[in-house]
Amino acid sequence: MFRTHGYEGASLTLITAATGLGKGSLYHLFPGGKAQMARDVLTEIDRWFEREVFAPLRDSADAQAGIAHMFKATDAYFRSGRRVCLVGVFALGAARDEFTDAVQGYFERWREALAAALRRAGHARGAAAELAEDILAGIQGALVLARAANDPKVFSRALARLKRRATIP
Repeated sequence: MFRTHGYEGASLTLITAATGLGKGSLYHLFPGGKAQMARDVLTEIDRWFEREVFAPLRDSADAQAGIAHMFKATDAYFRSGRRVCLVGVFALGAARDEFTDAVQGYFERWREALAAALRRAGHARGAAAELAEDILAGIQGALVLARAANDPKVFSRALARLKRRATIP
């Protein structure tokens, strides 16, 4: 519901309909209400990205392999452009300030891990930082453009171009 309607638009009525749980059950599971649900969802996303994207970028002995893994995992997570970035949805919504730490942490950790991998792969320090930022901006922009155009291939093409830019010949 957050992905489809944003935090503000994901009412408890919509959430109960989507989950099949009554409001009482939801409040039993999430005493902090919708805000706790959102924090828990963001935490789960962070755990997935830590395991599947950030750690491979940081820990892979072969930096290029870690970067290639990041692109593959990113493509899988966003279902080849068919799924919007929920953290991006929170970043753009009115509730952004309520979830600042989670949103900023997600993008900052991704940017830092990618820049470090790019440096280990042979990019100069400043160029690696700029390229990491360009790649993240490209991924997020491609998700928006794919959604706007109703064409997930936009995302796949953008990922392929970004991957080529990340590769040292």
